Amino acid sequence: MSKVLESLPGDSQRSSVENLRTFAPRPSRAELVAGGEAMRKQCPRSSHAVWSAPHDRPAPLQLVEEGNGGRIPELIPLRHGRMLPSPFTFYRGTALNMAVDLASTPTTGFRVQACGDAHLGNFRCFATPERRVIFDIHDLDETLPAPWEWDVKRLAASFVLACRTNGFSDKLARDAVVTCVRSYREAMARFSTMQALDVWYDRFEAEKIIADIENADIRARTRKLLNKAKKVCVVEDVFPKLADKSGETPTIKDNPPFIYHHLERGEDDFYARIEDVFSRYRESLPDDRRVLLDRYALKDKAIKVVGIGSVGTVCSVALLMAGAKDPLFLQVKEARPSVLEAYAGPSVYPNHGQRVVKGHRLMQSASDIFLGWTQDSSGRHFYFRQLRDMKLKFRIEQFESAKMVIFAEWCGGTLARAHARSGEPALISGYLGKSDTFDQAIAAFAVTYADQVERDYESFTKAVGEGKIEARMDDGV
Repeated sequence: MSKVLESLPGDSQRSSVENLRTFAPRPSRAELVAGGEAMRKQCPRSSHAVWSAPHDRPAPLQLVEEGNGGRIPELIPLRHGRMLPSPFTFYRGTALNMAVDLASTPTTGFRVQACGDAHLGNFRCFATPERRVIFDIHDLDETLPAPWEWDVKRLAASFVLACRTNGFSDKLARDAVVTCVRSYREAMARFSTMQALDVWYDRFEAEKIIADIENADIRARTRKLLNKAKKVCVVEDVFPKLADKSGETPTIKDNPPFIYHHLERGEDDFYARIEDVFSRYRESLPDDRRVLLDRYALKDKAIKVVGIGSVGTVCSVALLMAGAKDPLFLQVKEARPSVLEAYAGPSVYPNHGQRVVKGHRLMQSASDIFLGWTQDSSGRHFYFRQLRDMKLKFRIEQFESAKMVIFAEWCGGTLARAHARSGEPALISGYLGKSDTFDQAIAAFAVTYADQVERDYESFTKAVGEGKIEARMDDGV
């Protein structure tokens, strides 16, 4: 059995990518399942239920401040403001805090390409290059090869916090977590029996998962949201909202504090530096995508404040035109070191934008055609993707209890598919087994860890109230 485990992928990003280049014999599915089962002796499934803060646990506010390092100073209070409404919004902005905590929890040592920030708000619908709409993980800024359990635990705790924020009982929250983890376990078992190509081709079609919703009212309302998202047209909907066409050349409308042009806009070399960054991005694309990109001319670029965890990083939106009525909006996001790197090892890629792009391609069943990376003259790393391309972001704060449980099932299965692409599904499935032992353990962990997050949140709100941390509110979350 030890020989089987020794032949499995190790603990670096090379293990999930470069291992595929070798011609070494691979263990059989039966051997992998047996290897997973054997791991239960070293890392019992019930051990995942435990959460107790280590005596040397860093102060939560210290980690919040550490996470502010390198961000645009004037946007840091806005980041704090977006974390302030609830323990769940605080949780969304503190991926670093949980990375520190997860490092001390039990793991099997089995690694996958992990999301690194797998809370339920990072799952949504978006269009594939073939213009079909799928449900998948959307934001992978923290992606890195890491223990698969870390993603599962972050996702599970996010459901407890979201349920509490919506006024649901801890019983309902626990039911949502058990549903999520059961969906992960059962999907992983299914992927473990599939051929490798079938796992790679598998995707969660939005139309299919919505059709499977048993509750007729929820099914109808969710389909209505999907149909609305499908009808959004860049030319007719996005372009008029984001672009100012009053001049000879269209520009991006200022809408501070969400979208605004940088103070350096008037400098002589401003656009020269933008062109340089854009040229480096172009070089990261495959040849066929370069041909497509070259049909467009870059017209404008503006800062765009997004999300919670990304607030204060250098994110922007670029407007390109291939003709008078042929716009393309690209989102440009700063890529910083993953919060997992101190505990899972550094990325093998020299550019963190490249790390994020590779993570998208490994974890998503279909990725944006304009995904690419670049670097500016100051050494900051970035990645590009399309903005608002037929995307449906779910309003979690408006979920009723039944929809929360349905969404939990979607997220669990989707995360399993993402992990199965880079990991060994038979190995993980062998460890998980057919019983609900692991499901119940993660549910217990999620409730206990949510209690910890609420205590950390209280420290945060107290610091804001005492003026030790500056927070500025807005409605941009």
